[in-house]
Amino acid sequence: MRSAALYYAGCEEHHQHQPHFLEACFLCQKPLGHNRDIFMYRGNTPFCTQECRQEQMEIDEAEEKSWKLSKKAALRQTDPTKKTGPNKTVRTGTVAVA
Repeated sequence: MRSAALYYAGCEEHHQHQPHFLEACFLCQKPLGHNRDIFMYRGNTPFCTQECRQEQMEIDEAEEKSWKLSKKAALRQTDPTKKTGPNKTVRTGTVAVA
């Protein structure tokens, strides 16, 4: 029984050191004041001002764009159906069948 009490006491200490997600701005780490507006983004990400939230949105958009571009480049390099180089043959014109 004593070991169970120590376990719960340890658990309690662990929770005291974990900051609540609404204590500080996600971007600038400024403490979020009581009775002040908290600006949320993507569910549970808090910001102290609309400006901090907008900056994070722009950062996320830039990262997504970069990720999509790198993904496209990787697909082009690994796609075996798209051959490039001097041995590539391209035929243009009209074919008539009688």
